[in-house]
Amino acid sequence: MSMYPKQVRIVEVGARDGLQNEKTIVPTASKIELIDRLSACGLRSIEATSFVSPKWIPQLADATEVYTGIEKKSGVSYPVLVPNLQGYERARAVNVSEIAVFTAASEAFAQKNINASIDESIERFRPVIERAQADGIKVRGYVSTVLGCPYQGEVPVADVVRVAQRLHELGCYEISLGDTIGIGTPKKAQEMLAAVAAVVPMTSLAVHFHDTRGQALANILACLELGVSVIDSAVSGVGGCPYARGASGNVASEDVVYMLQGLGIETGIDLDRLIATGLWLSAQLGRETSSKVARAAA
Repeated sequence: MSMYPKQVRIVEVGARDGLQNEKTIVPTASKIELIDRLSACGLRSIEATSFVSPKWIPQLADATEVYTGIEKKSGVSYPVLVPNLQGYERARAVNVSEIAVFTAASEAFAQKNINASIDESIERFRPVIERAQADGIKVRGYVSTVLGCPYQGEVPVADVVRVAQRLHELGCYEISLGDTIGIGTPKKAQEMLAAVAAVVPMTSLAVHFHDTRGQALANILACLELGVSVIDSAVSGVGGCPYARGASGNVASEDVVYMLQGLGIETGIDLDRLIATGLWLSAQLGRETSSKVARAAA
């Protein structure tokens, strides 16, 4: 058991990554209540929203209202995604203290998803990172498609390493490595993480698995064995890549916390409250929770 970290920080992405692909617009008040409920569960990192163009993601058009409406708890960070300087300025106007930038390890995915090459996407948010550093704002970096792409298939590990290293050198304090289409298996996840950790400190890495093929918890466990101590997840398992066939969403936070508790790893999260929050969210969305732990407890 000593191979696992003693503590793990969960980065809850349900309110942003989870809700952004919902076809029905979720009321602003519900988003605010979701984030407040999550902070009451003991989560220390809760991704709140994204300051993107409403034309691209109508679901997050209320980013300003959501961020200003949530109760900011001491010791809890509420990062927001920003795609460019315009988004950064909107975020700073409401006193955001942590942001995230997003790119991919797959050229094909970058072109389809953000209409730019990987290098172009990085150049696009380079001034964002520079401004954030000047303003004393923490920047997290997302690298998607680290284990496979819906368009090009295999993604060379060397490409993942190159992009992650570049984001870290630019000043991202943490790099989240995302299996966007949920195609990875434990061995591949370990190999990818080990390769990235050779150039970026493990303490600056996080893993982000989708559960499309039921491998997310196994992949997380495999990565914990290498010492990763930050895990992205979404309450109730909401979300999922709209380009991935059969996408079932992010790994459920409830299931991750249950597994971590079973391993004796501290999270600081009240699992019963988290389950209740996931069930509440599922009721808001009008469907059953994707969390197996929550289903067993209901």
